[in-house]
Amino acid sequence: MISPYLLVLIGYGALIIIPSLFASRYTRKVSDFYVAGRQLRIPLLFSTLLAANIGAGSTVGAAALGFSLGLSAWWWVGSAGIGSLILAFTVAPRIREFAADRDYLTVGDFLEDRFGQSVRGVISIILWLGGLAILAGQLIAFARILQVVAGTEKILGCVLGGAVVIIYFSATGLKGTVWVNMFQLTVKGAGFLLALPLALAALGGWDAFTTGLQVKSTEVEGYLNFFGDSPASTLHYLVLLVPSFIVSPGILQKIYGARDKRTARIGAAANGIALLVFSFFPVVLGMMAAVSLSNLDHPDLALPSIITEMVPFWVGALLLAAIFSAEISSADAVLFMLSTSLGHDLYKRFINPGAGEKTMMLVSRLTSVSAGIIGTFLAMALPSVISALEIFYSLLSASLFVPLVWGIYHSKPGTGTCIRAIAASLAATITVHFLTGGEGIFMISPVAFGIISSLILFTIAWIRESGNQQ
Repeated sequence: MISPYLLVLIGYGALIIIPSLFASRYTRKVSDFYVAGRQLRIPLLFSTLLAANIGAGSTVGAAALGFSLGLSAWWWVGSAGIGSLILAFTVAPRIREFAADRDYLTVGDFLEDRFGQSVRGVISIILWLGGLAILAGQLIAFARILQVVAGTEKILGCVLGGAVVIIYFSATGLKGTVWVNMFQLTVKGAGFLLALPLALAALGGWDAFTTGLQVKSTEVEGYLNFFGDSPASTLHYLVLLVPSFIVSPGILQKIYGARDKRTARIGAAANGIALLVFSFFPVVLGMMAAVSLSNLDHPDLALPSIITEMVPFWVGALLLAAIFSAEISSADAVLFMLSTSLGHDLYKRFINPGAGEKTMMLVSRLTSVSAGIIGTFLAMALPSVISALEIFYSLLSASLFVPLVWGIYHSKPGTGTCIRAIAASLAATITVHFLTGGEGIFMISPVAFGIISSLILFTIAWIRESGNQQ
């Protein structure tokens, strides 16, 4: 007998795929696919940013951390919210103005304009490697859901998730998905808002929950501490995620689609505030699972298990749709970044500079299909949602944060310094990670060492060039 939850999943998948296929009829230009014609108003920009940011890591991953670590898991999504607020009042309005004035379609356009062609190529390759990891994270979450609601193996779940994502995004690009994102965001909000009180009731109420948490806190040190058992873990999330959400190409390319600077600023700020509020929901649900479902085989199963064991079917179905929406909307943001980066930054720039509109649309769609297939195979190999996402965020923060932010606010130094800074930051991050088992040194994480290395090189070169001009 087919699980009723599986039927819900199939029906909801069809509900979001069919509109995207219809929208493909109106996605005729590269600018439609890449930046939605730069016509996104505040509600659309807010919804597409938030829909992309509430993905596998913010739902299944955050609940898994709440299940294992307790209240300090808030910093996983909370750090993304902090980064989004910083983005709103610094980089977002400024880079949106550059994009409109100089017709940027990707972050690679900005990097080449500021630092040269070689920097564009290097960053595009790094982002492609990291982007495949974050796509894999979304598919792992989808596979965990199917494992609980339908009893399927992880491999089959990854394949099915990859197929849905490929069809959904490759047809329409940004112009079509922003409208579906608004619907997905409504489903996510309703699902999590209803699940929290009903899961609490299933536990026996607030007193039963707090009693269970007290027991859990004796088993896991720092379980009820907002900063965990060590400030180093909180600092790790801040350094890993805050820079990533300021310079993520997938996010910045959505900012490119804003109507004006004000829209970019308000849309990004609203997204940051919403993330700070939402970040409590999956963590608390994960802690509820730890109290009542402590024998789970894997922490990633915490949120999917709540669906089938702790809430009524209709709420579980809505929460299932909410989680599925989270994975799909985040995965389409990753495919958006991968397809536009390879198509525009690598293919058009280095292979076929004369490619026209039809060729570029075909390349972008083929790229999204290829990325989806590779991401599916990677999802089969990686162990968890968080492990997949940390690969991407580490590469992104270490390699791109200092060059992009520095490049927005300063006109020098140039290409050579940027290349050396990228190489030094990645080398420092990887070296410290392997030497310390990912722990860092004196509360300084591997990614922090990478960012500091990059910043030092830029600062030295800037001082030297400024001195030479005097």
